[in-house]
Amino acid sequence: MRHLVVCCGLTTLLLAGCVPCSREPEMTQLQIREIQTREFEVCDVKLVMKGMMNVLQDDGFIIKNAVSDLGLLTAEKDIDISCRSEIFIAVLAKDGRWKQHSVQEISANVTAFGNRTRVRVNFQTKTFDNMGAVVSVVQDLDPETYQSFFARVSKAIFFEEEKI
Repeated sequence: MRHLVVCCGLTTLLLAGCVPCSREPEMTQLQIREIQTREFEVCDVKLVMKGMMNVLQDDGFIIKNAVSDLGLLTAEKDIDISCRSEIFIAVLAKDGRWKQHSVQEISANVTAFGNRTRVRVNFQTKTFDNMGAVVSVVQDLDPETYQSFFARVSKAIFFEEEKI
């Protein structure tokens, strides 16, 4: 019986070691830039930055830094992600740690580009546990996130231009 258990265990380990990892191929820097960059048909960096700030504030972000001379904009949003069941399990396991909050950060580079304005943004999320330690840092590379953001910025720029 003992021999059978050992054989089954070894077979399981062997088969588990042969399962291929389904890893997505890493994106090139050029592909990342393409997702994160958009040009607007406006030649006014301050107007574009104002539109971006309006969109970010509408989404609950706090503007941390805005320097129009450099085209720099940074903002962040705190999100409570604590879950009662996760807290309960953490306390039972005597670990005492659980994911408590995350901070979504955005940085933007806004530059005049001929008769247009080029914007490159970067979204990143940091997750913290209840002790304040960083659990993870993840850069958002989902094209839909950036497309949605740029669409709302485009609308905000139109509103700024029309003084709506």
